[in-house]
Amino acid sequence: MILLRQTRCALGRRRHIAHFHASPAWWAARKVLQRFKLADIGEGITECEVIKWNVSPLSPIGAFEPLCEVQSDKASVEITSPFDGTVKEILVQEGQIAKVGEDLCIIEAEEEASNPSDVPASELRDTSVNESLPPFQEQKRDPQPPSDKNPVVRRLHPLDPNASLPPASESKVLTLQPGPSSELVTAATTADVLALPAVRHFARENGVNIALLAPGSGKNGRVERVDVERYLAGGKSGSVGEQLAAVSPSPPAEGDIVVELARTRYGMWKAMEKSLEIPHFGYSTSLDLTALHNLLPILNANIPQHYLPPSQQPTAPQPVSPSSFFAAPTVPAPPASGTYDKLTYLPILLKTLSKAMYTWPLFRSSITPGSVSNGSKPTLTLRPRSDICIALSTPTGLYTPTVRAVDTYSVYNLAATLKHLAYLGRQVPCALTPAELPRRGGTLTVSNIGAIGAGESAMPLLVPGGGVAIVALGRARWVWDVERGDGKGERRLKLGISWAADHRVVEGAELAAFVETWRGYVEQPERMIAESV
Repeated sequence: MILLRQTRCALGRRRHIAHFHASPAWWAARKVLQRFKLADIGEGITECEVIKWNVSPLSPIGAFEPLCEVQSDKASVEITSPFDGTVKEILVQEGQIAKVGEDLCIIEAEEEASNPSDVPASELRDTSVNESLPPFQEQKRDPQPPSDKNPVVRRLHPLDPNASLPPASESKVLTLQPGPSSELVTAATTADVLALPAVRHFARENGVNIALLAPGSGKNGRVERVDVERYLAGGKSGSVGEQLAAVSPSPPAEGDIVVELARTRYGMWKAMEKSLEIPHFGYSTSLDLTALHNLLPILNANIPQHYLPPSQQPTAPQPVSPSSFFAAPTVPAPPASGTYDKLTYLPILLKTLSKAMYTWPLFRSSITPGSVSNGSKPTLTLRPRSDICIALSTPTGLYTPTVRAVDTYSVYNLAATLKHLAYLGRQVPCALTPAELPRRGGTLTVSNIGAIGAGESAMPLLVPGGGVAIVALGRARWVWDVERGDGKGERRLKLGISWAADHRVVEGAELAAFVETWRGYVEQPERMIAESV
């Protein structure tokens, strides 16, 4: 009887079936690595220096929270994060330079798949232990995938310049004077307006089309925050003429203007402060360039073909080929920016200076890095070749590229190298690389101030790491030298030079004697022929 009762209870008991459920991949959030790039901050800025990171690797970061601070040649900008997530890696360290479009860091953020068609069909259905359930027991557990009609659109960062670009349908044509001879003024897109990212963000928050405010009251027509505020205070109603009059640039203020030093000029500031640590010895004299002047036409008439511009290279084949017996050695052609058709005095002066440096090892030496600050006796490092720095004034500041082993160059090769360095320095931003600006630098520096002004002398300054001496070249002038021509005098071409040497390692007599050695090569260039130059 007891066995029969237990059997009936077992038969009448409700049976439960357990199922295993797998969520579809398109419904779950995925962790993706987002590479955060340095956006274009406007004003023609192409690179910035990262001066401070507000986060560290593996630290959490929220959207619009301060990420880092960068400094350009014009301003410092705080960059905020466009993602919620975790900073995985910092790619550009503090003090390093980042180009526009370069990755600054990697952020691990959540991203949801918005298109279920990208998910395999095998992941769009449930996986259960028992697939043969009765119809009334099967329940649809999967939610509906997101609709393609409303795709998920990620909100752009407020300082992202792309966030301020209006659609094509918003471009406006403003009519100033209706009639047959109407003047049409097309409102420029915000991408063409010169304004700081913070000003763009302020205008966008207040619903102001920043294109209507250009040109602004700032430098070069830059739209400032005061222009947006003046537009808001004047009201947005009225005719187009009233609106344009309300945002017309105001006359510049008569008060003082505080200008922050650019990165390159600030570097010069710090270098000149360090130059006060060096005791200078100055020496000035002049060199007679008359013999070089008479030699220059012969050198210009025999410039090797591969140094000439393409338009001046001979096109007709030679009647007799020097390679008829065996291929003549090919000389590597300089870059297009290094071609020229006329020599100047500077490459010859550098070549003769390198000859004097080879005679005087002291001027091929530099103070060994770290030997002054560690408390021990300082040492000098003697170099086997003549390394010379060239002071180069560029649109972005003063640079001193180094020409290594000048004594191994020909005069023609030096001329091509100097022209190419000048071309790189004229680019904006400066195109000089660490290959032209090595940390080691040269042992002597040459500044050709005569190429700019009419000055005959200067007072150059040495900076730590800039070698043991520096020379400034003035402008060459024709003068009447009464000490020549048996007392009658002669017309001579004289070049004024001004030296400054590190008096800790160079004696005044040594500098004077070294300059006389240089003079011997400059005023008698025929000596270089005997030395196989």
